[in-house]
Amino acid sequence: MSEPAEPILVLRPSPARRAIGLGIQLALGGLLVWIALAQPPEGLVWRLVFLVLGLGALLLGARGWRAAHEALVLDADALRTEGGETVARVADVASVDRGAFAFKPSNGFVLRLTRPMARAWAPGMWWRVGRRVGVGGVISGADAKIAADALAAMVAQRGAPGT
Repeated sequence: MSEPAEPILVLRPSPARRAIGLGIQLALGGLLVWIALAQPPEGLVWRLVFLVLGLGALLLGARGWRAAHEALVLDADALRTEGGETVARVADVASVDRGAFAFKPSNGFVLRLTRPMARAWAPGMWWRVGRRVGVGGVISGADAKIAADALAAMVAQRGAPGT
């Protein structure tokens, strides 16, 4: 496998956003577990529902904290995690959408790909389903805008005649 290209841009999660996201998930999970155990609703089914939802929120909070530990790196070839996992190849990007009505993460953008990729998810950082990749969440809006503009320019340059 060849070495990754020189980084064009590195998207690091904001420590404050990361901490707030974890805090909200922990508060939600803790509240749901507390309701299930200390103030149980009538019926065993509802107790189990609250307990499962609470434990799920706690688990997602921990997973999001770990996922937001790695920055995203944009180079000439792909958008990758610092660990080397490819989020999307630049050659596969058909369009970049930052619009207000786009189905995208908070402060982020969505990539539409020319071919589907396997599902993947790093809570709070990015997700990939089929031909769509969402990037954002705990990444600052300004950094996400710069990355989206850079990717859009790369796609436009690739599609320009004579290149």
